[in-house]
Amino acid sequence: MRQTLGLVSYQERISQLSGHPLLWVAAAATLALTGASPALALLAGLGAGVLIGAPERLQPARWSKRLLQASVVLLGFGMRIDAVARVGLSSAGMTLLTVGGTLVLAAVIGRWLRVDAEARTLIGSGTAICGGSAIAAVAPAIGASPVSTAVALSVVFVLNGVALLVFPWVGHLLGMTQQQFGVWAAIAIHDTSSVVGAASAYGAEALGIATVVKLTRALWIAPVAFVLARLHGGAAKGPKIQPFLIGFVAASVVAWLVPESGLWDGLASLGKTLMMPTLFLVGATLTPDSLRTVGVRPLLLGLALWVTVSVTTAALVLGGVLHVG
Repeated sequence: MRQTLGLVSYQERISQLSGHPLLWVAAAATLALTGASPALALLAGLGAGVLIGAPERLQPARWSKRLLQASVVLLGFGMRIDAVARVGLSSAGMTLLTVGGTLVLAAVIGRWLRVDAEARTLIGSGTAICGGSAIAAVAPAIGASPVSTAVALSVVFVLNGVALLVFPWVGHLLGMTQQQFGVWAAIAIHDTSSVVGAASAYGAEALGIATVVKLTRALWIAPVAFVLARLHGGAAKGPKIQPFLIGFVAASVVAWLVPESGLWDGLASLGKTLMMPTLFLVGATLTPDSLRTVGVRPLLLGLALWVTVSVTTAALVLGGVLHVG
């Protein structure tokens, strides 16, 4: 009896320890300081989230978002504004084509799978633009229910985790150059965090191109939300440009005005380092409950849309149709 009570007490202490936010912060910091790979950081977070469950006090979704935004701003110090403008302008036509095509494809496949209008609009927006950020912006614009929003976010998040692990491997298998992979990742991977993580695992040039192209796509949140609100009979109040995008541009301007400062390289390197705890916390937000929330039809829609976009854009990138200057 004493042995049983002792075992229960021991298990309770382990549970209390694993649920302490400081332990999770220490794990995230360790991944950053040891230079862990993006895939390892995400897998560690996924394993911890599914097996243990992140404590509510940690608020992994909130902090991963803040760390990601800080990382993106810091990465701007490693990219001069003239290069950012060149890549952004050269990818404008490609962005318009792929965003519009993805939204139309989502509507067609979603109707065929009999996914409700709100869910297919949100999943299409997340796939077309920038994952969770696009969904969070479009949801109030079209008056989407909390359930539809949660389902769309869950679908996009699950596929983000898969993309972060699979894309670098497929890119090497297909013999993609740094530039090709950067363009492909920015178009076919949903969230900015997974784009940056996959591109950083592929190479420095891929990271630079992927970040700029993805942030260029993020600027489409406002006009797309405006149009979708009108189509759904809403007030058509598009969201404001997110502050971290302004911060990224400002950092790029500073790096252009004072190009010889070694400080900018250090800040850009810090931005890459912060991606490790960010990806760990992104993984930690995935729980068994969130997996059960997804449902079969929305998941099939997200998967079909993601695979179609990934395969099509990979072929166009390798064929030289989609590229940046």
